[in-house]
Amino acid sequence: MTAAEQLDMEVMTPLMEAAQEDNSEEEAEPSAVQANEEQGITFLQTLLHLLKGNIGTGLLGLPLALKNAGIVLGPVCLVLMGVVCVHCMHMLVNCSHQLSDRMKRPPLGYSDTVAIAMETSSSNVLRRGAHCGRLLVSFFLVLTQLGFCSVYFVFLAENIKQVVEGNRGNEEGIDVRLYMLFLLPLLVMMSFIRDLRNMAVLSALANTAMAISLIFIFTYITSDVGDPGRLPFVSSWRKLPFFFGTAIFAFEGIGVVLPLENQMKEPARFPQALNVGMGVVIVLYVSLATLGYLHFGDDIKGSITLNLPHDSWTNQLVKVLYCLGVCVSFVVQFFVPADILLPPILARVTDSWKRPIELLLRALLVCLTCVMAVLVPRLDLVISLVGAFSSSALALVFPPLVELLLLSSASSSLPPSLSLSVLAPSLSLPVLAKDLAIVLIGILGFLTGTYVTLEEIITPGDQSLHHDNTTWTTATPTALPTATPTN
Repeated sequence: MTAAEQLDMEVMTPLMEAAQEDNSEEEAEPSAVQANEEQGITFLQTLLHLLKGNIGTGLLGLPLALKNAGIVLGPVCLVLMGVVCVHCMHMLVNCSHQLSDRMKRPPLGYSDTVAIAMETSSSNVLRRGAHCGRLLVSFFLVLTQLGFCSVYFVFLAENIKQVVEGNRGNEEGIDVRLYMLFLLPLLVMMSFIRDLRNMAVLSALANTAMAISLIFIFTYITSDVGDPGRLPFVSSWRKLPFFFGTAIFAFEGIGVVLPLENQMKEPARFPQALNVGMGVVIVLYVSLATLGYLHFGDDIKGSITLNLPHDSWTNQLVKVLYCLGVCVSFVVQFFVPADILLPPILARVTDSWKRPIELLLRALLVCLTCVMAVLVPRLDLVISLVGAFSSSALALVFPPLVELLLLSSASSSLPPSLSLSVLAPSLSLPVLAKDLAIVLIGILGFLTGTYVTLEEIITPGDQSLHHDNTTWTTATPTALPTATPTN
C-alpha cells in the first residue's frame, strides 16, 4: 500500500485520533511536528477529504427535507444552515489553535478542545466538570457514529429490496426488516476489520462508485424539471423540525475538520480550503435537493434513489453502486465508536480472552445498530432523529460555547485595561449575541426535531389526519380516493 493510501485512511477515521488523544497527556516533540509538516496532505487532498466527509446518505435525503420546508423556504434555509455550520467549523479550528498554543500542547481533537476550554475557564464549576465535558462530547460522537450505522442499515435494506423485487409493490415483497437481518452477518464480518488501512483500495473504489451514482442521479432529474408552481413555497411549521434534522444530518463533517487541519502541509491555508470545499458541498446540496424535489414533487421519498424507476439498468446500477459505497462507509464509521468504547473494557480482560471478547463486543455493537434500524425502519425518520438528537449538538451547540468559554477566560486572565483595549472586538455584544443565537438554534432544533420525530415514530398514522398533507415526511404510494356521491 502506498503512503498516500495510508494517509487517506487515517483522515477517513478522524475521530479515532481524538479518542486516543483523550487518554494521552504527552506533549508533541519538535521532530514529530516537523515530520508531520513534511508528510502532510496537500491543499487538493484536503478539499477531497472535506467532500468525502460531508457527502453520504444524508445528501440523498435532502429533497425530502425541502418538501418539509417548501420549494422557496427550503433552499434558503439550507444555504443559511450551511453557512452557520461552516462558521462553527471555523470557530472550532480557531479555538483549538488558541488552546493548543496557550497550553503548549500538540494539536487537539474535538473532545480535548472542549475539555481544555472548560479547564481554563474562570468558573470553578466548569473547571471541575471538564472531564464530564470530555465524556459528553465523546458520548455524542459515539451516538452520532452508531446513528450513521443505523441509517446505513435502513438505506441498504430499502435499496436492495427495490433492486431485488423490481416493480412489485411493497405489500407483495419481503418486509424491509428481513433484509436488514439478511445484511446483519455481512456487516458483522466487516466490523471485524481492525486496521482500516487494509481497506484503502476498497475506500477508493467506494468513493468512485458513489460519484458515478451521483452523476447518474443528476442526469435523470435534470431531464425533466417540474413546474415550481405546483409545489408549496413554504410548508407547515410543524414540518420544519424534520427539515432541520435531515439538513443537520447532511452536514455531518465537523468531526473531520480538526484532523484535516492538523495534517495539512500548510495549515495556514486550511480556512481557504474549508471555505472552498464546503462551498462546493453547499452548492451540491442545494442543487440536488431542489432539482430532486422539483422532479418528483410530493412523491419524493427518504432517499432519492428510492424514487428512481426500475425500468432502466442505469437506475438499478445507481442503487447497487451506492450500496457498495455505503457498505464500506459502514466499516469506517463503525470503527470510531468501537475504538472509543472497546479499549477500556478490553483492559480488564486477560490477554488470552481479549481477541474473542473484542469480536463479541464488535458483533454486539453491530447488532445494536441493526435493532435500532429494525425498530424504526423508515429512512427519513432515522435520519431526522440522528440529526436532531446528536448531530445538532456537535455541529451547532459545542463550537460557540467553546468560543465563549475561551474569550471569557482570556479576558479574565488579563488586567482590565488590557482586556478592554485588546479583546474588546472579540468580546463585543454582537459576538456574544451571535454565539448565543447559534446555541439557541441548536437547542431548539434538538428539542423540536427529537420530539416530532419520536412522536411520528410512536404514532405514525394518527398524526397525518390532523394536517393538510396525507403524511408528514413521506408521500403515500397512491393518493387517497376522493369520495363521490352514489345513487
